[in-house]
Amino acid sequence: MWVVKIGGSLCDDPALPRWLELLARIGGGRAVIVGGGGGFADQVRRAQARWRFDDLAAHNMAVLAMTQTAYQMQALNPALQLVERSADIPQLLRRGKTALWLPLELRRERMDARTHWGASSDTIALDLAKRLNAEQLLIVKSCAIDPKLSLRQLGEAGVIDAQFAELASDAAFPIAVLHKSQLTTLSELLLGSAEYHKVYAHTPMAQQV
Repeated sequence: MWVVKIGGSLCDDPALPRWLELLARIGGGRAVIVGGGGGFADQVRRAQARWRFDDLAAHNMAVLAMTQTAYQMQALNPALQLVERSADIPQLLRRGKTALWLPLELRRERMDARTHWGASSDTIALDLAKRLNAEQLLIVKSCAIDPKLSLRQLGEAGVIDAQFAELASDAAFPIAVLHKSQLTTLSELLLGSAEYHKVYAHTPMAQQV
């Protein structure tokens, strides 16, 4: 099982349908897509700055922003299968489908360790990958990605969550951060023909050569 987090910055990008088509075509039975909040989440940030409501409300609104992104993705590629509960994802994949997660189960009634802006959709995708015991986590971004940088350095550069590297330190699966232009790399990874050591920013000790 692969978790593929597609940044919300791709919501208005011509590259988005191509990523979705590839994942629907060769990700069936293996891939789970997590969409970022994108412009929907930016609107939540603006509303919170204007009205000064707490992070609990902002978190729940941001979860709905990610949900809107998922609905947009499914509208662009109806072959993707929406799924609300993470517990139902394995069964959907066994049917040979590509799953598109609606993260509604992450709504909260009280604050916890994830109800703040420091835990964005990158961290949410990492949490899901851990919960599902995923084989891989791929994070797709619009900004330039230096393949030489570690997860910690990518966090310091603002490419991913600042806390992501620490949270990923115990991940039992490799993690790659890809630029939106790297469709061929995704295809090679799914087909098993990529040179992993040139792609992954995090490789578990047990998998290092």
